[in-house]
Amino acid sequence: MGSGHISQVTVHDATLRDGQHAVQHQLDVPQLRAYAMAASAAGVPVVEVGHGNGLGASSRQIGHARLDDTTMLETVRQALTAGTSRMGVFMVPGWGTGADIRQAADCGADVVRIAAHCTEANVMRRHLGIVRELGLEAQAVLLMSHMTSAERLAEECRRAAEYGAQVVGIMDSAGHYLPADVTERIRAIAAAVDVPVIFHGHNNLSMAVANSIAAVEAGARVIDACARGFGAGAGNTSLEVLVAVLHRSGHETGIDLPALLRAADIAHEHLMAGPPVIDSVALASGLAGVFSGFKPRVLAAARAAGVDPLEVFAELGRRQVVAGQEDLIDEVVRDLKVAS
Repeated sequence: MGSGHISQVTVHDATLRDGQHAVQHQLDVPQLRAYAMAASAAGVPVVEVGHGNGLGASSRQIGHARLDDTTMLETVRQALTAGTSRMGVFMVPGWGTGADIRQAADCGADVVRIAAHCTEANVMRRHLGIVRELGLEAQAVLLMSHMTSAERLAEECRRAAEYGAQVVGIMDSAGHYLPADVTERIRAIAAAVDVPVIFHGHNNLSMAVANSIAAVEAGARVIDACARGFGAGAGNTSLEVLVAVLHRSGHETGIDLPALLRAADIAHEHLMAGPPVIDSVALASGLAGVFSGFKPRVLAAARAAGVDPLEVFAELGRRQVVAGQEDLIDEVVRDLKVAS
């Protein structure tokens, strides 16, 4: 796929899914409804909803959501009243199952995004098949993508496309990339597949919008973002800033920017205590290449043990800990306490 300057970019709004990490998955029905209606009115192409970790993920280990998956999906489906927005869901095999995908389809999901660790596209195969069998759009994303090479990411995306993914791409789960990193990886992926490419940025190094623009220039055609950057730690790519910069750069999104700004104001006032901030811990996690969602647990464990949370993040990065390995946080804290 080429990287021509003027392009149509599909903006994928993860506010009501990835944003949930910032509020411990506690969004309620009025909050979901208010934002989904506003996003739909702005012409946002895809509105993703669910527990922060996706379908079937509500649990003691990673946090119980306030609402069950069916309630969240039915609420948003009914709120997408403008008619142009599609509803998206996210699923990590192991947390979610084929039954969860079928349930999401029954609730009116249009786009199903299957996610896996950056070197494990093979675990998506069966679930991508289920999505295609149901007639929904099948997407595949690779998590913690900074942990492997551009060549390996391209190969894993090529495999995902072979398994049936109609859109493939990468998440900068730790907010670790700089624009040149993104350019190298997206170019490699776009050259390896004949389907649209996704980029999902996090803002730990204040690079999420710049990285997203670099992704578009390198050939990505689906870009993720959240209103006001709503999300774990330093947050995600700011949706309204991304769209404004895309429009100024000559890229088409089909989104009504004034209406999107109203949606962002609703998100600011009704979904969050305040927009994400790049504090010292968020910056340290981005530099270390560690999942932003670890922040609350790292702070709590470090405080209880009297160790420096920045050292905890640095050690988690050295051990290449990924989401789902939260139990290792306590182990690292204990080891640092002993060492001190």
